[in-house]
Amino acid sequence: MPAHTPTIWTRLHQRRYLRGGWPWRAVLYLLSSVALGLATLLTLVLLAVAGGVLAVVVVGLPLLLVLVLTGVPLAALERRRLRLIDSEPLADPHREPDRTGLTAWLRTRLRERATWRELGYAVLFGFLLWPLEALVVGSALLVCGGLLATPVLLAFDGQEARVLKMWMVHGWPGAFGTAAAGLLLLPVLAYPLGAFAAGRATLTRFLLAPPTSELSTRLRELSRSRLRIVDAFEAERRRIERDLHDGAQQRLVVLSMTLGLARLDAPAGPFGALLAKAQDDADAALVEIRELIRGIHPQVLTDRGLVAAVEDLADRAAIPVDVHLDLPARPPEAVETAVYFAVGEALTNVARHSGASRATVRGGVDGGRLVVEVEDDGAGGADTGAGTGLQGVADRLSVLEGRLLVSSPPGGPTVLRLRVPLH
Repeated sequence: MPAHTPTIWTRLHQRRYLRGGWPWRAVLYLLSSVALGLATLLTLVLLAVAGGVLAVVVVGLPLLLVLVLTGVPLAALERRRLRLIDSEPLADPHREPDRTGLTAWLRTRLRERATWRELGYAVLFGFLLWPLEALVVGSALLVCGGLLATPVLLAFDGQEARVLKMWMVHGWPGAFGTAAAGLLLLPVLAYPLGAFAAGRATLTRFLLAPPTSELSTRLRELSRSRLRIVDAFEAERRRIERDLHDGAQQRLVVLSMTLGLARLDAPAGPFGALLAKAQDDADAALVEIRELIRGIHPQVLTDRGLVAAVEDLADRAAIPVDVHLDLPARPPEAVETAVYFAVGEALTNVARHSGASRATVRGGVDGGRLVVEVEDDGAGGADTGAGTGLQGVADRLSVLEGRLLVSSPPGGPTVLRLRVPLH
């Protein structure tokens, strides 16, 4: 059974809670929430006022659009900030746009329920939640700080010090006794602060988590079954490649050598010419079977990885192809295979349909995803539904939760962007 993900809730019930960094993480979570909440309030008010006033002259409409989308970056930041006291990641409910560009992104975001839920969270956060957090953490810090600062106040006055504006302390014994009380109060207040931070994190998770239902559970299971089918298909393809390499290819090599030896002893004439033609046919069949094996699963991809395999594709392409791939480590095998065949299909389309004179393949790792772009200087107009094989590439990537984004305006250039998670 897997271990539970550590959260501040689980740590509050342990004896070593005070010895770890969780109390400080709770205080940091609440203090950062106060700063972020104040910034959110100012942003909402300024956008609403400026957008409302300027809407009559149309200038304010973009400001109102930004106001609607305020919750999107705030929710993304909240998901990251939640990791301070909750190690379980909060999934992003947004989906990737079908195409590149700002217009496609806006259209997708405005149609999602998650965008409007996050706007509601931004309003609740800006007008209610952060003042409560400021009151709680401010009161705790004020009480402890006031008690601890008593000797300092007495040193400035010389005769007496007022503690928290509630009572007077005369003399150093009382001042140091009050400071000691403040020091002892710190671990006592660490528990209610931790509990408050945990409750605040639970509310954030409830409001920003993507909705779960029986349908979403079935969709996840469907995705897993598709991935299992792809794994089984890849295993079967490797078996065929291995059988061809170790069986039919070796027999053709032996046949070609046998025919070559036979030609040495054959007399000149029609029989020798027939042996020469048979050897040429065997060599041609050997070349074809090697190309078939390479198409099933190239050996260079297995031995040297994705970068070398894409460079091999570029060397064999019909037009010059520049390769700029920067991968710090080899991706998982399924990701390597999917991206390799996607790049191969893209370069095939470039050679057949685009009329391009040059293409570029570039990519790297960005935010836990492998991002690869294939760009050409052709005529543009590529469409995933036009029977060019791009829809099959998109389906293959979707099994790995990847996406294929196409930007191909008339006149070019055409850019195919592959984004595949590395998990």
